[in-house]
Amino acid sequence: MAASASIYNLLTLLLLSGIPFTFSELVKEQPLVLKYHNGPLLKGKITVNLIWYGKFSPTQRSIIVDFINSLSSAVKPKVPSASFWWKTTEKYKSGSSTLVVGKQILLENYPLGKTLKNPHLPALAGKFNGVGTVSVILTAKDVAVEGFCMRCGTHGSNRVGRGRVRGTFIWVGNSETQCPGQCAWPFHQPIYGPQTPPLVAPNGDVGIDGMIINLATLLANTVTNPFNNGYFQGPADAPLEAVSACTGIFGSGSYPGYPGKLLVEKSTGASYNANGINGRQYLLPAMWDPQTSRCKALV
Repeated sequence: MAASASIYNLLTLLLLSGIPFTFSELVKEQPLVLKYHNGPLLKGKITVNLIWYGKFSPTQRSIIVDFINSLSSAVKPKVPSASFWWKTTEKYKSGSSTLVVGKQILLENYPLGKTLKNPHLPALAGKFNGVGTVSVILTAKDVAVEGFCMRCGTHGSNRVGRGRVRGTFIWVGNSETQCPGQCAWPFHQPIYGPQTPPLVAPNGDVGIDGMIINLATLLANTVTNPFNNGYFQGPADAPLEAVSACTGIFGSGSYPGYPGKLLVEKSTGASYNANGINGRQYLLPAMWDPQTSRCKALV
């Protein structure tokens, strides 16, 4: 507590004095270590099945599908690219993971209602669960999910049939109207901290571009820690994982409340750090690099 108070007092004095400084000059970055717990990772060809719960426009769906396809695309987009970002997962034990969009199902009539409890998520994922698959449940902006705002998404695993084999699933919610200051930051003003102006979303949709950030986070966390015995730090039921260990970092020079230096599209003023297929641009969070034990941002 005394050390934190000293840093706070030093920051206050520097801010009042007008002396130029950088946060990196004050705080030396410490190596971050995600321990490998000897469990299986998801490697090889992985089919990503999509469950659209609620109403999404065709454009919204195409933004997300293009993003997933961008991660393992053989087409080389402009650098920095989403596929280069995903290559960091190859540095985790046992090789590469290639993502392929598989089946999609539209549940526009809200079969379980507009308020989902935690047990609903694996139940929905069970429609597509199988070996070598990830079922992604995407909930529309008018769907409330238990724990929304405390988390912007989650990942877990399901038993497949009666055997011991498990399939994996992800849930991500559209936060356009639910906790956008937390789940769609930096495209919305943050709930806490400095109230900096929000960035312009690269695909013109704050909710969907926020979902991309959270989906990217959970896809990386899933392949590197699918069954809570892969790479993580801390307790298994509340772990820091490949990308969640780097929360808030998008570009160089980032600090709490500031996402870092990013690229800006001149025609729209949108901020981004990754190019994808079909001319798409995305903002992707930093990922922990096991070779350097540091969070690695694209720009």
